[in-house]
Amino acid sequence: MYELILKNISRFIKLTEADESFFISLLKVKKLRKKQVLQQEGQIARYQYFINKGCLRTYMIDDKAQEHIIQFAIEDWWAGDLYSFLTQTPAKLNIGAVETTELLCIDNPALEMLYQKVPKFERFFRLLIQNAYIANQSRIIESMSLTADERYCKFIERYPAMERRLPLKHIASYLGITPESLSRIRSQYKKR
Repeated sequence: MYELILKNISRFIKLTEADESFFISLLKVKKLRKKQVLQQEGQIARYQYFINKGCLRTYMIDDKAQEHIIQFAIEDWWAGDLYSFLTQTPAKLNIGAVETTELLCIDNPALEMLYQKVPKFERFFRLLIQNAYIANQSRIIESMSLTADERYCKFIERYPAMERRLPLKHIASYLGITPESLSRIRSQYKKR
């Protein structure tokens, strides 16, 4: 159950067996059914999540009840509402399972204890946050500067396996277009 998360961490820092055991002791396991909500807007984010199996989507709902997907997270990825988690303020985002999902969760007190007892984890989580910031900034720039066709091509290029796993309406929401527009773009893309 913990092999994937330990492999994920080993890309950035080297752990001893004692470090691994201590880290694992701080984790909680959570399982979600397909379409089950993990976090709702207004709740305070208590955990950061590692996806061991499955897929999550992080999204917001605007005042017209329109859903806007901010990100997806699949196996070997971390997810959570980092702003709410770090500031302990009510979340502006919702998180839900796209598929049956198994998560490994760490809460704020456990994370602080981890930083104290195994300081190299501060480096690990700093690198995770840096990479998330870079990805988020790239996504914002692309959404402002690329056409819908170009955004779709980038999505397929970056996440080739995700298109088969995600409902069309979720991909369209992530790209900021209607499902009808996405259908047209996909059919043109397949003709190329």
